Amino acid sequence: MALTSNRAAFFDVDNTLVRGSTLYFLGRGMYQRGFFTKADISRFVVANLRFRMTGTEKKDVIEKFQNAATDFIGGHKVEEIKKVGEEIYDEFVSPKLWQGTFEIAKSHLDRGEEVWLVTAAPQDMADIIAQRLGLTGALGSKASIKNGVYTGELEGKLLHGIEKAKAIQKLSEEHGFVLEDCYSYSDSHNDIPLLQAVGHPCAINPDAILRIRALAEGWPIHDFRRARFINRLLGPAVSRIAALPTLLSPRKR
Repeated sequence: MALTSNRAAFFDVDNTLVRGSTLYFLGRGMYQRGFFTKADISRFVVANLRFRMTGTEKKDVIEKFQNAATDFIGGHKVEEIKKVGEEIYDEFVSPKLWQGTFEIAKSHLDRGEEVWLVTAAPQDMADIIAQRLGLTGALGSKASIKNGVYTGELEGKLLHGIEKAKAIQKLSEEHGFVLEDCYSYSDSHNDIPLLQAVGHPCAINPDAILRIRALAEGWPIHDFRRARFINRLLGPAVSRIAALPTLLSPRKR
């Protein structure tokens, strides 16, 4: 089916499409390959535990680990890190995908709508996830590159909070999307600017603040964590029944 020219769906990644932190998975994989020390990976572990337990994220924490990631890939060739990223996707990211979120993304593609990931995670990792899932593309934080080698510095601003909204506004201007007709999905209240930028916002696995906001605004809420919990307790058949309400198409305004 040919993609429409004026509509797209934008998805956050961490805790929305993937269970946990993409940046942590990247750090863990790089540590196993000798890029990081034990002290470095311990910081990633602490951040990921906080992230998974609370469902929230703080800009200073993300910047800290984003800078750490770009620093440690400094001096390495782009192709080398891309290969590592592919391996990390297979080992850590793919098993952590929220299938329910992917089904929503696929439904947009089936309707001829473009699907873009919008994440604070490194651009290269975001590209790999989008490509592996057959999505249209990705917007992520960019590491500086010179002559095919990473400099170890971040290029531009971290793609977080209001920067995500600015990014999809720019992308929409370039691709001719009408934001009022577009969709956005996230788990975090930090992405409220991203959600407000479109006509059809939706909360997925929302943190407490976003859940309250979504209920107040009448935004659809999909919580796949409940289905996963039931699945672990009672089995796949029961969890599929429990998940049915979350798989309903987002209502239109």
